Amino acid sequence: MARLIHLSDLHFGAHDPAIVDAVEQQVNEADPDLVVISGDLTQRAKTEQFQQACRFLERLRDNAHDVLAVPGNHDVPLYDVLRRFLSPLTRYMRYIDETLCPLFELPGAIVLGINTARSFTFKDGRISREQTDFIRKTFERTDPQAMRILVTHHPLFALPIGEEVARAVGRSELALDAIGEAGVDMLLAGHNHQASIHSAKDLVTRAGPALVIQAGTATSTRVREQPQSFNRIETGENSATVTVFTWRGDEFADEDTQRFEQRGDHWCVDQREDEAAL
Repeated sequence: MARLIHLSDLHFGAHDPAIVDAVEQQVNEADPDLVVISGDLTQRAKTEQFQQACRFLERLRDNAHDVLAVPGNHDVPLYDVLRRFLSPLTRYMRYIDETLCPLFELPGAIVLGINTARSFTFKDGRISREQTDFIRKTFERTDPQAMRILVTHHPLFALPIGEEVARAVGRSELALDAIGEAGVDMLLAGHNHQASIHSAKDLVTRAGPALVIQAGTATSTRVREQPQSFNRIETGENSATVTVFTWRGDEFADEDTQRFEQRGDHWCVDQREDEAAL
């Protein structure tokens, strides 16, 4: 079984230092196999903001936590036009990670990150044919019995956000084909600042058997209807338990825990958990 802490949308430069400290404490207490950060580590991709994010990651690693991160649209400079189009992720690669497609192989789980941030879109993301081929080939080389987890900043699906529907990543149809063919079991993303869990097949009929897990913003002061939160994900054999931890003004509290089972090509809520709660 693998235990992950799923953070997203840290937005250093528009963050709450008290919440950052609380996140670090929670990570240390959870002692995960891997900390996953699904993008937007900075607010405006400025050097000092990347330095703050870098120090945060260094503190996690100093406490023996492995970290997998991918860029978000906020990690691409917005107002520095030359840098935005000529070297959009230079600072990210200097301070966060030299690779934009990180891979971690854990006992029972394979975690792959893919960059969906682009210079020519100010908010939305995009995935390329080369990246979808890379997803297929990477998972082909891994243990077929392990849980296959793909991390992006932008969701691959159009998701309901309040009364609106947030757009899916560009070329999402290519991504859906790739994750289905690669047998991806779990999709982790952020961007919308709202935590949610869906079965992929409930969103798009042609999708493969993936559990779609969205993280809210972990440390940003820019919230959207939900307070700051992060996810703890524990994978088992054909199962996953997801706990959402929500900021309560002075600490994070266990807001909700759901257990899911893989049944054929679909993820289902474990009915035993529901009955036990009654």
